[in-house]
Amino acid sequence: MLTDALCAGPRAGARLALVQRQLGRYAGCRRATVRRLAARHPYLADLAVSFPALLFALAVPRRGFAPEPVIAEATAGAPLARLSELAQVPAWLRKLPPEAFVRALPDLPDGNVWRRRIANHLPRSPRLAPAWLQAVADAAEAGGEPFALWVAREMARNPKAVPPGCLRGVGLWAWFSRQPGTRAHALILRRWSPRLSFAAALSAASRWHVQVALRLQLGDRPLGDTWLRPCRVAGYDFVPLATADDVAGEAAAMKNCVAEYGRTLAHDRSRVWSMRRDGVRVATLQVARTGRDPLPNIVQLEAAGNRRAGVEVWWAARQWLNAHDLPRLETDARSWDTVPLDRETWVALWRPWWLALRRIPEWLPLRPSRRVFVALLGRADPGRILWF
Repeated sequence: MLTDALCAGPRAGARLALVQRQLGRYAGCRRATVRRLAARHPYLADLAVSFPALLFALAVPRRGFAPEPVIAEATAGAPLARLSELAQVPAWLRKLPPEAFVRALPDLPDGNVWRRRIANHLPRSPRLAPAWLQAVADAAEAGGEPFALWVAREMARNPKAVPPGCLRGVGLWAWFSRQPGTRAHALILRRWSPRLSFAAALSAASRWHVQVALRLQLGDRPLGDTWLRPCRVAGYDFVPLATADDVAGEAAAMKNCVAEYGRTLAHDRSRVWSMRRDGVRVATLQVARTGRDPLPNIVQLEAAGNRRAGVEVWWAARQWLNAHDLPRLETDARSWDTVPLDRETWVALWRPWWLALRRIPEWLPLRPSRRVFVALLGRADPGRILWF
């Protein structure tokens, strides 16, 4: 029994009390399992004080790890450094309290440089420790060590400012920020830096996700049918935005949100056009069917920065639209989410990251998935996100 094993020698009572307190600090769902292992030998029980993470890793082993050889070494009196190496438990975890460990230890960064830096960003509160540890693990997997260190810092400063569900999506953005020459990097409007606040990083990552979503929805091919004809009316040129690059270019030039329209375009719910005069962009135009009206209408017509377009612009747009034989246009919309994401684009975007990770995780699979993509930023329901 644990009591018998620790009650020999001076100060045994105090040591036993300390060990018991430490064992009582493990998560309730794991406490009995950890106690059973600690009861097998005093050296194992002492790990609750000297290295709580190692005791937990032996009691709740991760998949593919056989703890018994390490347990045998521990009971034989092997030093902690040796046990840490055998169990692949990073030595810096010694500083975390028992409360930090709820599930089998994930893969975590390690090394001399990491150990020196992470020491400055450990959680101050035992209650924060489990979320902090999982956040660091998720951040390291998605974004690499620099990003994980930054997340550790941001979590330690203000844990409420770091929503855990978005770490993978933000991490991918941060990782591709450091990968020039990749397709995903080319879509980034603002790159990650450790000087950013988490709120600023999340905002930049969200804008990148909009760009990625646009390409996943439309692929590399132009729309097969733009519904209407490009032409010049009253001195204005009406130019179709038929590809993802067309749409993204218009959004950047006109400072509007048309890059979020990939979903409506892919499902034939609308078409978008650029109005230009002498080669200069004047307004962005969206045509769609609304309500019970069977004919397409101008549903949006905005100048740069979503400013109101002038009467002259509206009049030219009306003339252009009504010059078409509207009853003969085929504008049948497709049911939402029936158009699959472009697989070639999906694979091309994520391949560099998969290769660096050396595996394809469940949360970013080989097969394109709307739900998976939306969940990267912590959103559960694709139907609630208009741009995806």
